[in-house]
Amino acid sequence: MHFVVTIDGTAASGKSTTAIGVAEKLGLFYIDSGAMYRGVALAVLRAGIDITDRHAIANLARKLKFDFKIEDGKVKVFMNGEDISDIIRGSKISELSSVIATYPEVRKVLVAMQRELSQRGNTICEGRDMGTVVFPDAAIKIYMDASLEERARRRLRDLQRKGEKVSLEEVITSLKQRDERDKTRKHSPLKPAPDAIYIDTTNLTIDEEINKVVNLIKRKLKQHEAPL
Repeated sequence: MHFVVTIDGTAASGKSTTAIGVAEKLGLFYIDSGAMYRGVALAVLRAGIDITDRHAIANLARKLKFDFKIEDGKVKVFMNGEDISDIIRGSKISELSSVIATYPEVRKVLVAMQRELSQRGNTICEGRDMGTVVFPDAAIKIYMDASLEERARRRLRDLQRKGEKVSLEEVITSLKQRDERDKTRKHSPLKPAPDAIYIDTTNLTIDEEINKVVNLIKRKLKQHEAPL
């Protein structure tokens, strides 16, 4: 039997980079659930569908096929065979995807896809409801968070590297709004699973985050005498 490790948490808390690093170190299949919602947002824009038309968006999502590959520490996201890794990282797609993620009709479609993807083998996945909804029986559940100011600084650096001109204050405002949407949405709100291990990444380096999770996984598997 293969196992699943989930990492949930707030935006810019280090989930993605940590999950990718852990996947590389331990040879796990990686799922970025947020990238799937971003992919749907991109498909919605391309199709010219009204962002409020939940059923049309869910129907569109059913026609999409996602895959993930890690190359040189970076994730390539594929949608219907197209590499959309860079296209989906802009602020417009980010905002659209956070709205689409509140639609239960769309979530139902993508949750089924995520569970199907995990059948490939030992998996690490990150998002906002991985441990609470998608994989409630995951072997290890982690919840990551960091101070709003630190998360804003990280997100600002990422946006500046992409050439986007935005202020720290604008990023803080955007993250506050994202946190509010994620934590208060009716379906699958962002919250730690009751049995999740909480990790505050405010003062941790990426290497420290990765090693902490790798050690947690190894310790858990040793307890159950389960091989990687």
